[in-house]
Parts: sequence; structure tokens; C-alpha cells
Amino acid sequence: MSSIGVSKRLLKTVLRLIEEMTILLTKDLPARFADVIGAGHVLSDEAARDAYAHDRLPFANFVARDGDRVGTLPGLVVRPASAEEVVDIVRLAAEADQPVIPYGSGSGVLGGTIPLKGEVMIDMQRMDRIVDLNLDDNLVTVEAGMNGGAFEEALNTKGYTCGHRPQSLEISTVGGWAACRGGGQESSRFGKIEDIVVGLKAVLPDGRLLEVRPLPKRATGPSILDLIVGSEGALAIITELTMRIWKLPEAEERLVLALPDRSAALGLAKRIMQAGLHPRIVRLYDEKETAGRTKGIAEFGDRPVMANIVLCGETDVARAEAALVRRFAKDVDAVETDTRPFDEWLKNRYVSITKQWLDKGYYNDTIEVTVNWSQTTSLYDSIAEQIAELHPEAHFSAHWSHVYPEGVCQYMTFRLPPMDKDAALPIHARIWQIAQSETLSHGGSIAHHHGSGLFRGAWMDEEHGVGMDVLRQVKAAIDPQNLFNQGKLGLPARPGSVDPHRDRSADV
Repeated sequence: MSSIGVSKRLLKTVLRLIEEMTILLTKDLPARFADVIGAGHVLSDEAARDAYAHDRLPFANFVARDGDRVGTLPGLVVRPASAEEVVDIVRLAAEADQPVIPYGSGSGVLGGTIPLKGEVMIDMQRMDRIVDLNLDDNLVTVEAGMNGGAFEEALNTKGYTCGHRPQSLEISTVGGWAACRGGGQESSRFGKIEDIVVGLKAVLPDGRLLEVRPLPKRATGPSILDLIVGSEGALAIITELTMRIWKLPEAEERLVLALPDRSAALGLAKRIMQAGLHPRIVRLYDEKETAGRTKGIAEFGDRPVMANIVLCGETDVARAEAALVRRFAKDVDAVETDTRPFDEWLKNRYVSITKQWLDKGYYNDTIEVTVNWSQTTSLYDSIAEQIAELHPEAHFSAHWSHVYPEGVCQYMTFRLPPMDKDAALPIHARIWQIAQSETLSHGGSIAHHHGSGLFRGAWMDEEHGVGMDVLRQVKAAIDPQNLFNQGKLGLPARPGSVDPHRDRSADV
């Protein structure tokens, strides 16, 4: 027999042995994980795994009403208690070629943690401690699995805030905020999470532990921090974050204004931010959302648009900024009213209304985009007009609650009445298509703070252009096995994965 024939036989034997070893490792994974984290933290029964099979993606909830799911059940759920345990889990998964998904508490609304091929879910919620509170540097170091509400409360007891208060505060994790590049309700003052996080630790797909030290600024090449923050677990699993904190404000001034139209309200917000003020909250509502919040307040009879604005800080500074805002408001014919609408919002600021509509059979969803000031009015009008043509009872409204010197986040709510799923889902898909494509055609970004997850993959190439090729190359280099959260962020899914859009319109 020739040496070539022997080599081929040997190669086949080696490949067969590798395949058999991979199958053996995969079958043995629960026991091997149990050796690392304890058997009680490896969940394999179907009921436990089902709880991790979805997040708060509205489309998944629509499908679930008919007893279906968008993706698959997770293969296993593991619950590590330290970064070292995450490292061991990742290394075992890599040996078995078993894909994984890091999981916070499932509060995302874009399917970012939905398994597509029986992935192992790495539940981070046992990693829930504040590691260090440095009041000299105004920094806090916290494990990624800590609940957001518990984190903020712990800081408040010390007289501080992290400045990040998303609507999901009480049902989300700190690591989840960073993973999806989230934004809180006070982002106009404190910034989004990428402005608050200054350092982190994360596990890479090869099991190495990456550390970005928490320093004020750097000039040492591209930001590794920014590569990880917003990567939604596709490039690394965040285990620890170091974040800026601020003292709780000494004083606060609350203004509720009635304005003649949306243009006046948007112009006021632009002037406030471009004047260099630092409002804690700016919330502008279109006519529909204003009407639902201002019943019985006379000033809104001929001024149908509301602005809620909060200034804070040292007493003299808060008063001075409030005086400037009142002066700006007079220039756009705004009238100050009592603060009841804001006070009511404040009581319910962490409550989502989506579930109440879902329980009644409606198709309720939200889309948040970001756009420059010069395009805001045109974008709103274009989307509103097209959605109105899709169904006589289609609801569309918007508010603007994250404002910056150069532009604003437009947060849109749309809703279809109870109807047959086969009729509703194509309309739902078409609404998403309109909102995302119109945003791109107006020069905006398809996402402000919810992230991209599973649902925005179809628009990621248009969003990033050549940059998406760069992102794919980075993913391939860091994660050649495609182990980490495959199929999200518009990145490739592993062969044999579920098509998550099988029930959606072909338009998307």
C-alpha cells in the first residue's frame, strides 16, 4: 500500500476519533459542568430550560400565544458564581464545540438571548456583588449579574447614583445594560451606558480573561472597551464592570410645559442641549401620548404637546438652569403647568405597558431609533403616514426621551387590534420595515438603546456598510468556532440553526 493510502486511512481514523470524542464530550457536559459549579447549578429539566427559551421580544410573545416559540429550548442552563467558573464553562464548551449564550435576566426586547440551536445558557445572576466602591475616584466595580434595581438602591444608600435608570431597571442586570449598549431615562445628563462604563473584565471564546483597566481616557489605539460594550455576548461574556457614579443631587427643579406643536417642543430640547445645559430628564410627547397623560389640565386645550424637564445638581446651578429653560420656553410660546403628569410618570417609570395589551390580544411593540435634529420632524411624519395606510385601526405614537446636542432618540409605539395571527404578523413585519428603512434613509441609526439582538439583523449591513464586514472579521478572528451567541447582531448562525424569521413577512 502506498504512503498516500496509509495517510488517507490514518486521517479518516483521526477524524472519526475526533468526532466520537466530540460526541462523548457533549453527552458528558452536564457532569463536567457539575464538577465546576455543582450539580444544583446545572439545570436540565424541560420546565427549567423553557424559562430561558425567550426574552421579552414582542414577536416571540405573539407566537407564544399559539403555543409556538421563535427559537429552540436551551440544551442546558448553567449558573456560575465567579469569573473563574465562567472561564471553566467556556473552555469545556469549546472542547465539546457546544455554543453558549450569556443570560442576564431576559429583559431584552429584541431576542438577543433566544437560543437557535440548543445552546447552553450561562445564567450570570449568581454573580451579584458590588466588588468595590471607590468614593475618591467616584467609581464602582460590580459583578455583571447584579440586578439593576438592587445596584442602584445600594448606591443610593451611600448617597450616590450610577446615572443609568432604564425602564427595565428592576428586571435587568448591570451586565445586560453593557451588553446591549443600553440607555437610561436620565441619559441626557449622565450619558448612555457606554459613557458610564470605564473598565471591565470579560471571558473570550478561547477562555482567556480580558481586562480593560478603569482609567479616565486613553490614546493607545482603538477602544477595546467599545468593542465589548454592545457586543451582546457575541464576542465576550462580561463578568465585571467598573462604572462612574455621581453624588445624588442637592436640588431638583421640575417643569411641565404645554407647547403649541411638536416642532416647538423639539426646538426647545435642541436649544437646551446646544446651550450646554445638563438636564436630568427631558421627555417630549407627541399629541397622542400627551392627550393620554394630561386629561383635565386646561393648558393643554390649545397647546397639545407636553414636555417634562428636570434640572438638578447644586442648588444654585439647578435654579440657574431652570431659569434659562423657562426663558427658552417663553420664546416658543410654552406655558408651565402643574407637575401632575410628571409625578404620575415618576411613580410608574419602571412599568412596561406592553403586557397589558398583549393579555388583551393586541399586537403592541416599540421601536427606538436615533436621528439628527434636522431630520426628526420629517422622519416622524414619514413613518406615521405609512403606518396609517396599513390598517384602519393601526396605532402610532412617539415620544423623545433621550436628547443630545446633535440629535434625539425617537421612541415609537405601534399597535394592531386583536386579529388572526396570519393577518397581523405580515403587517407587524411591514411596520418594522418602514420604521427601520425610513430611519436609515433619513440618516439615522436603527437602534438607540434596545440593541440589535435577533430582530434587527436584517438591517445591520445597511446600518454599518463596510463596517459590518469588519465586525464579521472580528467575530471570525475572536470566535472561530462561532460559540458565543451565534446568529445575533446580524452575524452568521451555525449550520442547522432555527430560522427565527420563518413566521414573518418575506418583506423583512
